[in-house]
Amino acid sequence: MQLPRLHQHPWMDEQIEAFRDQVRRYLDAEFAPRLEGWRKQGYIPREVWRPFGELGFLLPELDEEWGGAGASLAYQLVVQDELAKVEAPANTAVHTIAAHYILDYGTPEQKARWLPKLASGEMLAGIAMTEPGCGSDLKAVRTRARLDGDHYVVDGAKTFITNGFTANLLVVVVRTGDAGAKGISLLVMETENLPGFSVGRRLEKLGQHASDTAELSFDGVRVPRSHLVGGVEGQGFAQLMSQLTYERLLLAVPAAAVIERAVALTVEYTQSRKAFGQSLADFQNTRFKLAECATLAHVVRSFVNDCIQRQLDGTLDAEAAYMAKWWCTEQQCRVTDECLQLFGGYGYMAEYPIARLYADSRVQKIYGGANEIMKDLIARKLLAG
Repeated sequence: MQLPRLHQHPWMDEQIEAFRDQVRRYLDAEFAPRLEGWRKQGYIPREVWRPFGELGFLLPELDEEWGGAGASLAYQLVVQDELAKVEAPANTAVHTIAAHYILDYGTPEQKARWLPKLASGEMLAGIAMTEPGCGSDLKAVRTRARLDGDHYVVDGAKTFITNGFTANLLVVVVRTGDAGAKGISLLVMETENLPGFSVGRRLEKLGQHASDTAELSFDGVRVPRSHLVGGVEGQGFAQLMSQLTYERLLLAVPAAAVIERAVALTVEYTQSRKAFGQSLADFQNTRFKLAECATLAHVVRSFVNDCIQRQLDGTLDAEAAYMAKWWCTEQQCRVTDECLQLFGGYGYMAEYPIARLYADSRVQKIYGGANEIMKDLIARKLLAG
């Protein structure tokens, strides 16, 4: 099923479409057949990302000196688009965010140490922000990093950490100073065989079953002082905030992809499913619902494409990115719900992709900044004049 063709943005050139085709073919061959097994075990093995990185799909936006292709951010967003279409979770979205903290704020030594390994897939990254008592309010982080000679000693706990079980590199949000934003710093940990670091439960989630989400514990973990991102304490909050427009796009793009897939699946199903002597697609209610969902798919994709173009042009403001995050994910949940309804009882069965899309979508309104936070940030700007 083809949705109406959208206006061709300048970023959608022949090279990026050829890249998209390469990614799609690889995912169809290597990911799609294995996803059910990964869902059952609760994670994608880290070694899976090595060939993905070697093909240039993990961090194509990095310069060649760091192991990338020197491509624009659009290439990474295309990867996220195609991953969402095959129901692969957003593990590499977290990976790219972590890499960009190092790319944009790391010292030359830090970039040389970690970026090539992140690009190749030798290392898989996670970001340890959320704590049992601290979610959206990062200024309240309690995990403490105390300087002891040439090392920081880290004590604390994190929860809901994507890649927490499989990552071997973590960007950890820690408190190196007093309360508030100015006391926040980012530390990079190489976690394999790291004394004092432990992975607790792999958390059982409503959806995103192939993505490992874990609790982490830090008990006297010693981290070299040279692993402080940028080498200066108290810069962590500003470093986190500066990446927000790009990070919001990493959520809006999959929202568009999932909406499109849900509509395509539902068109196919309603045309083949019979009820009262005719196909479901022959009923006016079905046709109206499909028209509504297809329209939302079109508008969401148009909005997302415009945001991507503005991101590449350097003109995407934070408020537009917040709008894209909350509104696109809201439509994702709405459309998957409407489409599931048209499947009837079959839509509630986990073996049907629409059921998985519905369950996987719900967290999009929560992580990456809850949608209520996005609306509040937009309102602040409006009311500030």
